[in-house]
Amino acid sequence: MQSAEAKFTKSNLLLALRRYTSAVRDMEQTILLPSLLRDVPSDEAWDSEAAEESCGDLYGNYLMLKALRNTVESGLVSLDDHKTKRNIVLNKTLEPLLDTDPETLFRFHLKGLFSVTSNLTKKTQSLTEKYMDMIGEAN
Repeated sequence: MQSAEAKFTKSNLLLALRRYTSAVRDMEQTILLPSLLRDVPSDEAWDSEAAEESCGDLYGNYLMLKALRNTVESGLVSLDDHKTKRNIVLNKTLEPLLDTDPETLFRFHLKGLFSVTSNLTKKTQSLTEKYMDMIGEAN
């Protein structure tokens, strides 16, 4: 069984982010008609009601995955009012963590970032595969 430390040494943050941006780039190059994804329900289980609300169909997922990739590549985080309200609620639930030591807090966030990046990469690849199935092309 591998420890969390061993997992971090085998992969690094830049590699995980590159995998995600590469998966999105492949998705963009494959999906030539994103409008075909409109009104196609997503069978992916999203972890929160807010995500389901904003990404109810594959087209919403496509736009969200592209927007997140742009944020990863630019390093700029822009939040609209709706997302800001959700962030405030999230920050309140994470307030107890702020009292922990910086190293523990850093490791907690790094582990979360690896997990989220991995999930987003899988969702991107899944969306690309679904599009290929929709247009009748084999992988």
